[in-house]
Amino acid sequence: MVKNVLLTLFCLAVLGSGGFAVIAYRSEISPISASDLRVFDPEVVEQGRLMAAAGFCAECHSVPGNAPYAGGYAMETGFGTLYSTNITPDPETGIGAWSEEAFLRAMHEGVDREGRHLFPAFPYDHFTLMTKADVRAIYAYLMTEVEPVAASVPENGLPFPMNFRIWQAGWKLLFVDLGRFEPEPDKSADWNRGAYLVEGATHCGACHTPRNLLGAEIRSKDFGGAAIDRWIAPALTADNPAAIRWTAEDFTEYLKTGVTRAHGVAAGPMAPVVHAGLQKLPDNDLKAIGTYLGDVVGEPQSEAEIEAAIETSLRAGRPSTGYRLDLGERLYASACAACHYNATQIVPGRPDLGINSVTRLDAPDNLVQVILNGVGNEEGMAGVVMPGFRAALSDDEVAAISAYLRASRTEFTPWPDLAATVSRIRNSNAH
Repeated sequence: MVKNVLLTLFCLAVLGSGGFAVIAYRSEISPISASDLRVFDPEVVEQGRLMAAAGFCAECHSVPGNAPYAGGYAMETGFGTLYSTNITPDPETGIGAWSEEAFLRAMHEGVDREGRHLFPAFPYDHFTLMTKADVRAIYAYLMTEVEPVAASVPENGLPFPMNFRIWQAGWKLLFVDLGRFEPEPDKSADWNRGAYLVEGATHCGACHTPRNLLGAEIRSKDFGGAAIDRWIAPALTADNPAAIRWTAEDFTEYLKTGVTRAHGVAAGPMAPVVHAGLQKLPDNDLKAIGTYLGDVVGEPQSEAEIEAAIETSLRAGRPSTGYRLDLGERLYASACAACHYNATQIVPGRPDLGINSVTRLDAPDNLVQVILNGVGNEEGMAGVVMPGFRAALSDDEVAAISAYLRASRTEFTPWPDLAATVSRIRNSNAH
């Protein structure tokens, strides 16, 4: 009896494995030569340039100081380190031998030219929503406007057995809905355009949505905020802890300029997303993104609520009249208040830090990153630079400033183990 049960289980396992192998199998797509590449219309190439900017392809497929799109960018995951691929038109190490069909399959199905399943650090679960026309336009741009670079990338650092790509076929079955974007007929053209860009090309949820234990976005918590590259990508919903709720106009202004009056500046991993990517989109696309994200947040606050939040922040930022016994308050007054003390109004680029999310997040990482590393000229608001205090302040001093701001600018509980957090971020060399 036991022998028969074991035999039955073995046969089921073999049949199941065989069935999965059939489902997972993808054939190789024949390579092309340079002579096979067709001539693309300039309008198509330009559309591809914009879509590549929208997806900030160059940021993930480039290493600072190396040729653009040549790959090798290290992505730390909970499972190991992955390296982005070379997507220049080099025929040996890049995608020069890829046909349009092969490129479409990679973007829409997460399978490369040779039939290998791609790891979802490449956000094909978002790119699958893009139209064939937009994907083909990106292909046209990469194959005609990007210089071919012969550059091999490091081997991925995934441990056994997660380094077997076949498991990705099962991951897709569990977590990915492959298919193109479907407009909502009861929504405006702006809303649908914004939804198409946000959910597809710009893949905002890839950073701003928390993930489950298998690395998939938790759809019930879309845009709910997540940790990324030792920063916090705040929620893009009403759960964002900023004292003044984001609006459609705020999102549009932030993506266009890198700053808003009430929500600080684009720094850290968000800086290149704005300055090297989304800023290149036409104004109507940025407005559409703002329209969609503003709807995700929901109803804006009343003018009375906004004014009350501003007054609370400004009142907290005014210096006390007595001698400052608290280390954090004294350090803030000497190192920070000259720029961040605004007695009568919130000034774009120089917030008092009581309005935006940086002091109100559950973790202090973003605030600590900015204090240590500053905000460079290529980040944030054009012409406004914040110096970094990495060499000027100790871990305890940065922790003291952070604790003071948390206590004086918000109603939330103190952040625990601040000095240890500062030390961890300082030593990570994340900036």
